Parts: sequence; structure tokens; C-alpha cells
Amino acid sequence: MTILMTAEDLYAEMEQMPSSERTRFFLMLASKAFREDDYTHDQVFGDAYHEPFSVPEAAEYLEVSVSTLRRYVQSGKLKPAQVVGRSQLFNASDLRMFKRSKSAAG
Repeated sequence: MTILMTAEDLYAEMEQMPSSERTRFFLMLASKAFREDDYTHDQVFGDAYHEPFSVPEAAEYLEVSVSTLRRYVQSGKLKPAQVVGRSQLFNASDLRMFKRSKSAAG
């Protein structure tokens, strides 16, 4: 007997994963499942993030290097939503607005 997992079950499981593992999962999914299709980053990752992004996740979402993201923060162009120790966390909505403004300006 095969037990099927629903999309809701998978999402609930993914919410329990550490953010680094979620990132790895979506990178694997993007590289294997969408190989022949030309999906945008937002189409692949758009609804996946409802919690704060770490610096590497934010850089991935913005499609920039970590050092470029840090320059945005140092120059005041982008502000972390939360700082925990030395870690900075970014709201998905702030990153979306920043990405849109960069696209409109470029």
C-alpha cells in the first residue's frame, strides 16, 4: 500500500526543516525539475518563504552575492528586519520591494 503525501503535508514538513535545508531543497528542485523550462526565480521560490531570510537566503533571492547584499545593508539601501547576535534576518516583503525597485531602476 502506498501512502501519498499532499502538497499541504509536504509544506508542513518543509516548515519544520532548518532554513539551510529548505534552501538546498529548492536549489535541487530548481536544477532538476525545471531544467528544460525557463521559470523565473520568483516562480520557483515565490510562495516558499513566509519567514525571515538569512543573509545567504536573501542574497539568493535577490540574485546577488553575499558581499553585494552586505554592501546594500552598509549603504542603507536595505535594512534587516531583525538582528540576532551577529545574524541579520530580512523580511520577504522587504526583499520583494527592494528587488522590484532595482529592476525598475535598471
